[in-house]
Amino acid sequence: MKKIEKRAVFCLLLAGALILGLAVFSFLFFFRGGDWVSFAGNRHLYNSSGALSVGRVLDRDGDVLTWVDDSGTRQWYDGETVREATLHAVGDPNGNIGSGALVAFAAQLSGYNPITGAYSPLGAGNDLYLTLDARYNYTAYQALNGHKGAVGVYNYKTGEILCMVSSPTFDPADPPVIEDGDERYDGVYINRFLSGTFIPGSIFKTVTLAAALDNIPDLYDRTWTCTGSTQVGDGVVTCHTAHGEQNIADALANSCNGVFAPLAEELGADIMREYAEKAGLTSRYKINGLNTAAGSVEFSDSDKNQLGWSGIGQGKDQVNPCAMMVYMGAIANGGKAAVPQLIKSVQTPLDIPASLYLTHYTGTLVNPDTAEKMSELLHNNVVMTYGESRFPNMDVCAKSGTGEVGGENAPNAWFTGFLRGEDTPYAFVVLVENGGSGSAVAGSVAAKVLDVIVNGY
Repeated sequence: MKKIEKRAVFCLLLAGALILGLAVFSFLFFFRGGDWVSFAGNRHLYNSSGALSVGRVLDRDGDVLTWVDDSGTRQWYDGETVREATLHAVGDPNGNIGSGALVAFAAQLSGYNPITGAYSPLGAGNDLYLTLDARYNYTAYQALNGHKGAVGVYNYKTGEILCMVSSPTFDPADPPVIEDGDERYDGVYINRFLSGTFIPGSIFKTVTLAAALDNIPDLYDRTWTCTGSTQVGDGVVTCHTAHGEQNIADALANSCNGVFAPLAEELGADIMREYAEKAGLTSRYKINGLNTAAGSVEFSDSDKNQLGWSGIGQGKDQVNPCAMMVYMGAIANGGKAAVPQLIKSVQTPLDIPASLYLTHYTGTLVNPDTAEKMSELLHNNVVMTYGESRFPNMDVCAKSGTGEVGGENAPNAWFTGFLRGEDTPYAFVVLVENGGSGSAVAGSVAAKVLDVIVNGY
């Protein structure tokens, strides 16, 4: 009897394991089947060169960016500059750009469903509409004028990314032979907007500002005198000019290191770290399944001078452009912002929606009252320093940044912010690597892109 009981228990355990395994398989089949099918070794979906041979990618207006002709050959938009400007969003023929739709959204493009699999009777795959507008990408790419960098604009209420450009790039219809050490294509397969991190420079002062507004009650009553250099800890923090006597609004508009470095020292490492993390700058966002790069900061109470430099965006600070854009959107939107998304819709060959994409929101990245105060201070920057005339018909709030990268290289130029108004709920970020002045260089790129989006010029 004991042997029979043991065997019965063993059989029950096997049956339980079988049922559990079947449940897990069924779950994965329904929720991960598209990923299995879109594996690059599937010759039903990929040609011998490894290119996805089904599906079309379109921009938000219905302009077809890539498709497959009757011979099974992938074709591209008729316009070299547009092809280059949308490369990192669409992808390349060989699948080297992981953030491109041809790789990242292959499951959606394949036409896979749990009933018929990828063997659709229509055989053409799906139409994937991106949230991007090819015209905005075209404008941003031209505005970068050959510089390495990234441009992003999104709707902070809906999450739709309207513009996403990474440079350097190339023409996917005529891919170059890229040899090791060719500076023209350094990091060309990386989407700098989603996957890169960079020294932020003074745009990080927005984090220090948020911390100071919340933790220093008399901040608006204080004044500082900038002489061009300020003792912080055991060392000196320099400023690009002597600004004289300033209040907090003047200091932000002047991007004064001599004010924000001592503020970071006063706040301390724990608070600075807390606010960088709260702002989402050390976390990752998941954009339709694509993970952004996580930024990093290093604050230490044991080195006050280093703490001061980190508080102004130097030292070992690293920020992802997309995360900074979302932070700007949260300031504009009262503390929370929509999580970015790149897919507008997916349509079957019968024009039936294949998926539903809902808006999701971040947690609270900045306290609502603080967000309102920051909006006014960031708008004052535009009025006092950057020039409202550069942004016609726009209520712009912004911060420039010059990220020193060391050596003989010119600093990274940043310009980030948002537009206020029910009809213009847009946050933006521009990074021009080794571009020099944030306001002059990156600000000009932002002005050109926003002008097209808002005014249609």
